[in-house]
Amino acid sequence: MPTVPSPSYSITLRLEIDNRVGMFARLATAISDAGGDLGTIEIVRVEKGKIIRDVTVDARDEVHEKAIVKALHKIPGIRVRRVMDRTFTSHEGGKIEVRARVPVRDQNDLSKVYTPGVARICRDIKGNREHAYRYTIKGNSVAVITDGTAVLGLGNMGPYAAMPVMEGKAMIFKEFAGINAFPIALNTTDSDEIIRTIQNIAPAFGGINLEDIAAPRCFRIETALRESLDIPVIHDDQHGTAVVVLAALINVSRLVKKDIKKMRVVMT
Repeated sequence: MPTVPSPSYSITLRLEIDNRVGMFARLATAISDAGGDLGTIEIVRVEKGKIIRDVTVDARDEVHEKAIVKALHKIPGIRVRRVMDRTFTSHEGGKIEVRARVPVRDQNDLSKVYTPGVARICRDIKGNREHAYRYTIKGNSVAVITDGTAVLGLGNMGPYAAMPVMEGKAMIFKEFAGINAFPIALNTTDSDEIIRTIQNIAPAFGGINLEDIAAPRCFRIETALRESLDIPVIHDDQHGTAVVVLAALINVSRLVKKDIKKMRVVMT
């Protein structure tokens, strides 16, 4: 249970406030007394005797959000017109999209990127498979794949509920590494079926990032794919954790000026 307000529980309040001296001070005091963290404040418009403001507040959890709103309802001269959960708003319509890298402005452009010109590229790749890395998205793409059986700390959420996390991971690939990543949630928990499915879609991708697949199945799936595919395969929950732990050990060894090869580490 969070003990301090967090951006994960951030709300934007559309408030109608009487245009009188001291009203905003009362508003800010009420939010503070309720334990909220006051953020951005924007004037939407000014009406006769009223000011419409959007006020952003961080809360501890959903219960705390409602408590803050309830406190504002009690202030004479302030009317809560709308409450927007900023986390849910950021997910509306999905968080990622596909955009064209090459403009299609007329028939000439279309003839190059699609038929009939694209047939030349197909024939080239047919004779030189490694050219797929040069002439298709394969050279800079990763599939982020899950079956939804071990989502964050939530457990078995299924493929639909796992998609927001997969989209988030795809965003991280793009924002921090410039890599195109595609979220794929499989509606099966059968390890053999998962392996076959990934093997069959692998030609489109330059790497496979397995995500939130429950142990011990994840170990078998990753091993089978690493042995059968010619592209990198990792399971983020294993390798991501291992990288962070190793980085911490390396930093500690530097701080204490010890050879990491001679350190004894206790895992609890």
